[in-house]
Amino acid sequence: MKGIKNISFLIIFLITSSISAQVTFQTKVSKKKLGLNERLRVDFEMNKDGDNFNPPSFENFRIVGGPSTSVSNSWINGKRSFSKTYSYFLTPKRLGKFKINPATIEIDGEIYKSQVVQILVTKAVQKPKDGNNADYIVSNNIHLVAEVSKGSPYLNEAITVVYKLYVSPNTGVSNWREIENPKYDGFWSQNIDIKGLKILNGKYKGEDYRYVVLRKTVLYPQKTGKLDIEPLVLEVSIDVPTNRRDIFGGRIMTTMQKTITAGRRSIDVKPLPEENKPTDFTGAVGAFDFKLMISKSNLNANESLQAKIEVSGKGNLKLIELPKLKVPSSLEIYEPEHSESVRTNLGGMQGRVSDTYTIVPQYKGKYPLPTVSFSYFDPKTETYKRISSGEKIINVIEGPINGADNTDLSNANPNKQRVIMSNDQFAFIKTNANLISKTPNDFFKSKLFWSSLLLPLLAIPLAIVYRRKREERALDIAGNKTRKADRLARKYLGEAKKALGEKEAFYVALEKALHNYLKGKLSIETSELSKDHIKSLLAERQVNAATIKVFDALLENCELARYTPITNVTMQQDYDKASETISLIDKEIR
Repeated sequence: MKGIKNISFLIIFLITSSISAQVTFQTKVSKKKLGLNERLRVDFEMNKDGDNFNPPSFENFRIVGGPSTSVSNSWINGKRSFSKTYSYFLTPKRLGKFKINPATIEIDGEIYKSQVVQILVTKAVQKPKDGNNADYIVSNNIHLVAEVSKGSPYLNEAITVVYKLYVSPNTGVSNWREIENPKYDGFWSQNIDIKGLKILNGKYKGEDYRYVVLRKTVLYPQKTGKLDIEPLVLEVSIDVPTNRRDIFGGRIMTTMQKTITAGRRSIDVKPLPEENKPTDFTGAVGAFDFKLMISKSNLNANESLQAKIEVSGKGNLKLIELPKLKVPSSLEIYEPEHSESVRTNLGGMQGRVSDTYTIVPQYKGKYPLPTVSFSYFDPKTETYKRISSGEKIINVIEGPINGADNTDLSNANPNKQRVIMSNDQFAFIKTNANLISKTPNDFFKSKLFWSSLLLPLLAIPLAIVYRRKREERALDIAGNKTRKADRLARKYLGEAKKALGEKEAFYVALEKALHNYLKGKLSIETSELSKDHIKSLLAERQVNAATIKVFDALLENCELARYTPITNVTMQQDYDKASETISLIDKEIR
């Protein structure tokens, strides 16, 4: 009996030991229900150390903090207790019910997954009224505002959106960055460069504030009805007091990251009135002047002149269609050369656009250029207006007379003499060519003869091979995408190099080059070009972590640099880094 008891005790001890040694890996959240303006803490906790931790993608959430790692080691009654935690801080992007998908970790050669957690995101909750709370400080002392010049414009009428960050005098904001750019679907848009951010004093809801103008954008609505301007979203670093004090009794501050948004703005676009709309109206909206100018009115046949149709003033100049110039059939006219000299400020587009035609008369006579008219809608007076150029006369003084086509019959001469052809008219044509021909014996059985005979036969298998290669290449969809992306990357890198010194054009081209390179190398689509996904794929392909970090920094520079002051030296450095990093990835990628 005693032996049986000992065996039973041993079995119980082994079972208990195996249970205590069991690996656990689980997901813990700070709350399962939160408001749209609240934060969520997610902890991935394990009781045994592991490698190759891989977090979920956190769809529908934005990472505002983490990952941070904490390790706990303790001995209680001779037993070791171990805990390792990866922590993330998230903010929801929208309302709804969402999943926190499993994370994975490798422990002792086995892959473990944490469980799925459901999160319910409700409407924004009321902010706590704690002066030391970061949410309270943001809601009461920091405001991101999108100021729209006009909420109900006409179709193609300019409006402006100015984004301002207001901060109360006693609130510390050390930094901010854009994490979502505003979208202008249904608008033609152009950003206005801001040279240096200036801190200004102003009023917000009747109270004194400091503010910075972050963005200025001019919009021209391209369709009628309700159009939404998607919001600008910032991550702001704010100084929040803690419960700790320094040796002098002063409150110790800590820096926290908070997300703020300007909110969505709706624009109600009115259609242009149908009443009294001119038949030649093509969509010009603004206040314009119109001219038809010719470089000269008196010339000889086969000489050229320029006729310029020009619209100047203030309005949607880059979007208008200029009227066409029509001329008599006896005048030869060439396709116009289009020219634009337009600047954009908070008032919209200003300047001039023109089409310059080259005209060459063929015959003597007087030729009218018919009146050209230009119509536009003036939003200030809410009326249509038309400007006409008036008729221009081209007087061809010298040249042959074409009675059938001459538009000025008064100049026809009934006593004109016939043109008599001279016998020397074609004297420049050589009548004695002195041609030398080879006899057939010189060619037959010569090297040229055998080459001409055999080369077509040899070309047949080469043509078959070439055709098969072309078919194989056409069927290689992935390869074709890669080659196309490589070509586009080289093209945009070249454009970026040409645009050095022009900040916005340079960074747009550089960003396109980097994205097209990734699409080709990683065989991904545009929709998959998120930063986290790119870093994950590059890491999987064994690209060095330092190279991935430089590439990620370049993409971030492309997003931010268009809205912050940048020197030519910085642009050159970013271009050199892009070329060098692409070369490094080519060498390292597997």
